[in-house]
Amino acid sequence: MARVVWHVPVTTSAHGGATALRLFRLRDGRRCAVGFSSPEALAALLGPEQAHTELAEPALRALAMPLGVDTLVLDPRLVAAPVTAVAPAPTAQLQHR
Repeated sequence: MARVVWHVPVTTSAHGGATALRLFRLRDGRRCAVGFSSPEALAALLGPEQAHTELAEPALRALAMPLGVDTLVLDPRLVAAPVTAVAPAPTAQLQHR
């Protein structure tokens, strides 16, 4: 059986000494980890300069779970607008007579 590899975006420290999983957000604001089926698919969405590593799905899940991330997305196509905070509804004010 062939090993299925996901190409996973990562960030690296300024000095190149540390690599971290790059997390994203779903449209509802929840965090997720993403992977791509090919380096070309990753570059098409995130740009050719995006650093990445190869991981199997169980390894990506194992890295994401301790961070509270339980959703993985393979080959995302849509990049949603940033989630913004909803302004609280104005409270009713009493009028004194």
